[in-house]
Amino acid sequence: MTHSSPYMTVKEVAQYLHLNEKKVYQLASDGHLPATKVTGKWLFPRSLVDQWLLESSHHGLLTDRLLLAGSDDPLLRFALLRLMKAQQYQALYSYMPTGTQAGLSLLSQGLIDACAVHWGRAEESHLRHPGLIRQYAGARHWVLVHLYQRQQGLMMRDAQLAQQLQEAGRQGEALYRLNWVVRQEGAGAQRFLKDWLQEQHLDIQRLKASCIALTEQEVAAAITRGQADLGPGAEAVAVEAGLHFVPIYQESFDLVLPRQVFFRTLIQQVFDWLNSAEGRRAAQHLQGYDVSLSGRLTWNGEQRESS
Repeated sequence: MTHSSPYMTVKEVAQYLHLNEKKVYQLASDGHLPATKVTGKWLFPRSLVDQWLLESSHHGLLTDRLLLAGSDDPLLRFALLRLMKAQQYQALYSYMPTGTQAGLSLLSQGLIDACAVHWGRAEESHLRHPGLIRQYAGARHWVLVHLYQRQQGLMMRDAQLAQQLQEAGRQGEALYRLNWVVRQEGAGAQRFLKDWLQEQHLDIQRLKASCIALTEQEVAAAITRGQADLGPGAEAVAVEAGLHFVPIYQESFDLVLPRQVFFRTLIQQVFDWLNSAEGRRAAQHLQGYDVSLSGRLTWNGEQRESS
């Protein structure tokens, strides 16, 4: 079988897995085998079939590691480090903050186990998050789990600027004259900045962007160094960096993961930790979090397809 195409047909999958075609159709229709329908025909992403095969056969081989990417967040980093310490480093939680959409792309390719996302106001997340997720191959086999709400806003060094923004807002040309650090396209913080500027009737293209940061920590570092006056980020990031913070809105910070990963012990331990007394204390200490609904399943791709 040649591997020139990233997709396989039913016949090719049957040969690859040593199954009959009827069984392949059944697995695809039941949502167990990763597949998509194009003009009425099933196509199977080769990389996702390989991942499904590994997941189906390892019988616990990968239960000692969990690979995460997506949005940057201090509480998630804090939780994963303490879980590894509690397990005496017998398991690995690896977390690479790539931004929301880059993380979803990695998840779609089967390169990670879970992706952290945030994409707008908390009250709109039940629409925005599934709408974003559905754009990626494999979404039918994913679920969305709520981690917590967190306060999103603007970070800055200047106390007077923070006061002006909090009291009456600083609009128009005055904001255009400031030096901004912005995020890359596809980052949840950049989505937030665009939304807020639109509400202020301002054009993001007119901002004087002194640099582009790939994480919220980089945003805070650029402001601390004096490279920029202000930029978007979560309250916990501002507190961590000793910056002033202007809250704009609460957002839902969620985790996207394949259905089978949801039941892994390592991921369930993340939810358990967030709901523990230690997790609640950490959220309060870092500031800007509401962990009251951590671990709640909010969306199931399979249910969407069958509805």
